[in-house]
Amino acid sequence: MSFANTIALGALAGLTIYLGLPFARLQLLSTRARVGLAMFAVGVLAFLFVDVLGHASSLVGNAVDAFKHHHASFGHALGYALLLGGSFAIGSAGLAVAERRLRPPAPTRPPVAGGSIDALPASEIGRLTHESDATRSRALRTAMTIAAAIGLHNFAEGLAIGVSASTGEISLATVLIVGFALHNATEGFGIVGPLGSVRPSWRWLALAGLVGGGPTFVGSIVGYNVSLEPVQLAFYALSGGAILYVIGEVWNGMRRYGHRELGLWVLSAGFFVGVLTDLIVTYGGG
Repeated sequence: MSFANTIALGALAGLTIYLGLPFARLQLLSTRARVGLAMFAVGVLAFLFVDVLGHASSLVGNAVDAFKHHHASFGHALGYALLLGGSFAIGSAGLAVAERRLRPPAPTRPPVAGGSIDALPASEIGRLTHESDATRSRALRTAMTIAAAIGLHNFAEGLAIGVSASTGEISLATVLIVGFALHNATEGFGIVGPLGSVRPSWRWLALAGLVGGGPTFVGSIVGYNVSLEPVQLAFYALSGGAILYVIGEVWNGMRRYGHRELGLWVLSAGFFVGVLTDLIVTYGGG
């Protein structure tokens, strides 16, 4: 497969993430439906978490196996293990620290009282408006964090596409592209699900799709020209840590809306959809 064809198909695999993003513009969804969409997103993210850490653990296991059979040094295996642990910590704890520093200070809630908002003094109305804006900003920031975490995952997937194409494994590269395209189509729901009632602009959705799906294209270019296992391992581990962080954020955000049983059923459905789309890649790789 030529370099031009590889990057074109890599871009196609990444662009399917836009299929789920327009759902964030729908304003007719009930609270129950929004919880369902968000928890479906958590299910997809949970599968991605298992998937990326499985790939990362496999790379470390191969390094340990190479040391066991005297094909590599102990330092090589230890370096891979440290890279996995360090990258995961940066993706989870590091992301939490960065998000806390970027978060605006929480506004003081006004006392509960009767009457309409028009009866409130201007200072109280301004405070309520500020609180509403802060809630919207937090939702958009969380969703963009999810897009970035998915982007790290998709960069590693793009590396796999590029490496397979460059080594002449055309059938495997083709199946990877199809499988990852299906994956990315569900990942769009993972980005917009936690937005709840927040309606993002089309420009924001375009940027989120670029952040989440664009790395598939970039990864296919890098993978075609350079095959570096440590880079792939680092991105898998970073992605795993970031996905774990955003799963916790979305889960906590949805708890206040109730519908716990529905959420868990839909979460399971999202996880299963991730498994089904992955079967295409597994089948092709076998």
